[in-house]
Amino acid sequence: MESTEPRWKNYLSYLFEWHIESRSSEYNPHLYVSLKKGRYQLSTAHAVYSFSDLYSNFGDTFKLLDWEAQKIQNVLVLGLGLGSVPLLLEKQIGSDFQCTAIEIDEAVIGLASKYGLPSISAPIEVICTDAKVYLAQATQKFDLICMDIFLDDTVPTYFEGQQFLEALRGHLSPEGILLYNRLAASRADTEASSNFFKNQFLQVFPQGEYLPLSGNWMLVNRPGIFKQKSTGKAL
Repeated sequence: MESTEPRWKNYLSYLFEWHIESRSSEYNPHLYVSLKKGRYQLSTAHAVYSFSDLYSNFGDTFKLLDWEAQKIQNVLVLGLGLGSVPLLLEKQIGSDFQCTAIEIDEAVIGLASKYGLPSISAPIEVICTDAKVYLAQATQKFDLICMDIFLDDTVPTYFEGQQFLEALRGHLSPEGILLYNRLAASRADTEASSNFFKNQFLQVFPQGEYLPLSGNWMLVNRPGIFKQKSTGKAL
C-alpha cells in the first residue's frame, strides 16, 4: 500500500505533497502522480482519480458493506485509476476474487502498472477500451460492479443515461451489487447527483439507495447490503 519511494520521502509526504510524475493524453490532458501520506495519488486538474487505500469514497463504502452476507467472486471495475478499488477490496475480503478493470486511457493504465497494480495480489485483467463498448460485447455477469468513470470531475453524459444503466443491470449476477460513485463536493454537485438518482438511477434500479459520504454519494442498486442502515432514498 505504501509507496516504493525512499523512506525519508515517505515521511516528508505526511507534511507536504511531492510531485512524482506528470503525463497527458487524449482523454486527460493533466494527469499527475504525487506522493501524499506515504501513498501514490493520481489527480487531474480538478479531481482525485485514485489514492491507494485512502481513496475514501470506496474505502468507507467497503467498510460498511456486510461482506459475510455477500458472495463476491467476479468484480468489474469501470475506471481504473491507480487501482485503488481492487486494492481496497482486497483489504476487506482477501485476494480470492477475479477482477476485470476497464480503462479507456492508456496513460492511466501505464501509471497504474507502475504505481498501483504491483501491490495487489488478486488477479486483475486490465482491458483498454471504452466501457460502453465492453458492456455491449461482454457476456459475463459480475457479483460486484464498481462504476468510477470520470473525465476530470465530470461523469460523461453517456454514463448517466438509461441505456448504460440498463447495461450495468444486465451484467449483474442475481444477487449482484452495483456501486456507482457520484460527486457531492458542492451544492451544485449534490443537486446534480440527487437529480440523477431520482430521475435516472431509480428508473432502472427502483429499490436503489444512496450512501452519503464526505464529498461523494455512492449509489447502490438494492437495499440490505450494509451492516447498518446508513443509506437514503430519493430526496
